[in-house]
Amino acid sequence: MHTVVVGTSGTTAQDVIAVARGNARVELSADAVAALAAAREIVDALAAKPEPVYGVSTGFGALASRHISPELRAQLQRNIVRSHAAGMGPRVEREVVRALMFLRLKTVASGHTGVRPEVAQTMADVLNAGITPVVHEYGSLGCSGDLAPLSHCALALMGEGDAEGPDGTVRPAGELLAAYGITPVELREKEGLALLNGTDGMLGMLVMALADLRTLYTSADVTAALSLEALLGTDKVLAPELHAIRPHPGQGASADNMLRVLAGSGLTGHHQDDAPRVQDAYSVRCAPQVNGAGRDTLAYAATVADRELASAVDNPVVLPDGRVESNGNFHGAPVAYVLDFLAIAAADLGSITERRTDRLLDKNRSHGLPPFLADDAGVDSGLMIAQYTQAALVSEMKRLAVPASADSIPSSAMQEDHVSMGWSAARKLRTAVGNLARIVAVELYAATRAVELRARQGLTPAPATLAVIEALRAAGVEGPGPDRFLSPDLAAADAFVRAGGVVSAVEPVTGPLA
Repeated sequence: MHTVVVGTSGTTAQDVIAVARGNARVELSADAVAALAAAREIVDALAAKPEPVYGVSTGFGALASRHISPELRAQLQRNIVRSHAAGMGPRVEREVVRALMFLRLKTVASGHTGVRPEVAQTMADVLNAGITPVVHEYGSLGCSGDLAPLSHCALALMGEGDAEGPDGTVRPAGELLAAYGITPVELREKEGLALLNGTDGMLGMLVMALADLRTLYTSADVTAALSLEALLGTDKVLAPELHAIRPHPGQGASADNMLRVLAGSGLTGHHQDDAPRVQDAYSVRCAPQVNGAGRDTLAYAATVADRELASAVDNPVVLPDGRVESNGNFHGAPVAYVLDFLAIAAADLGSITERRTDRLLDKNRSHGLPPFLADDAGVDSGLMIAQYTQAALVSEMKRLAVPASADSIPSSAMQEDHVSMGWSAARKLRTAVGNLARIVAVELYAATRAVELRARQGLTPAPATLAVIEALRAAGVEGPGPDRFLSPDLAAADAFVRAGGVVSAVEPVTGPLA
């Protein structure tokens, strides 16, 4: 099994995904253990002094003015976890919780939190045992970190609350820890606070969304090329010299992907022989510009994610010179903004994708294809309602594109008077990514059927297109024919897209796509 070693200098997106989705084992490096021990010595020394230090010997948030006596500090740390584990609503997905726990461990291992090495080791042990605390949808405002979600994870480390075992059964966390020989932690000064105060939930969802969107954007380049081909459009607009004079990197990459997919096609430009068109519709002609702008958005969001993955997010933090200082690094604004930006880009990609599907189905705009790509139009409705479903998804995508980060709601008796809503931005982006996969799947379904109908007209599709069609049919998605129960076909196409089947099918023909 793959092992991820957590050191003092952060982690990578690949490691997050390996732990969250691939169940990779987690180990602490020797440097991390040493840094944990050194920082803990500083916290212990400050705890022994009479002067109050936030998070060590005081209350929290709006209650920070109270100095806590030594005999109450363990209770204080337990209480902050219990009281902050106040989430409500449906459970959050297992991969999101694993990413959240791993990223919190990443910050703890930096040596800037003052947590003891044994607490960090328990966090790794819980991950390695496949124990997943029950975390709820609602409870984070994205400031002071993802407090409620992280609190539910910390509660499980204490042997309290509920968790899911590797067999998928939810049981009391204490029972699961005992079953795997894990001793619950007894929190000491600062440790409860250090386990709660991070942007780990929203960051984990950002990292996974970026991975999924990269696959979807490349898949969308392919489906756009297939639609261009089925509509007898021209590939001249994809010429590299045209995109070189507007040198956005994503635009050039998308145009190149489309051009390589269409290489050898007998359909592109065919209309010029008998039904001249000066130019194709925007949804066909401007696909590289829209897809490419989204690609550049992904690139920017990835730079933010990489910075956050290299960060130690906590308050207060332990500095190498022995100071323990309060800060605002827990604020989720940097992550929240790009989560919202990605939702906007995904909504626009979904919108232009749906417009091409609609064009394929409209006999007045499809240049010779049957109405709704039906076998016997009138008797058969073809893909009429598949486009309805796609349009409903696009409409929801537009609603999901409304920024969460533009909202703020004050909390904690006005101490936390400006919050990021980054967790909410991440949750809606997660929904948007799933919807985008469905939207691309519907275009794939329509475009492959349309290309096959063109082949019956005596036109030869591109070799890459034929490879996609063959792979899609092998995945159980049927081709043209009389009306049938469409939902299973669409579900299979969706699964094919999400699994990267579109890209895997074309790359043996085109070479690696961007």
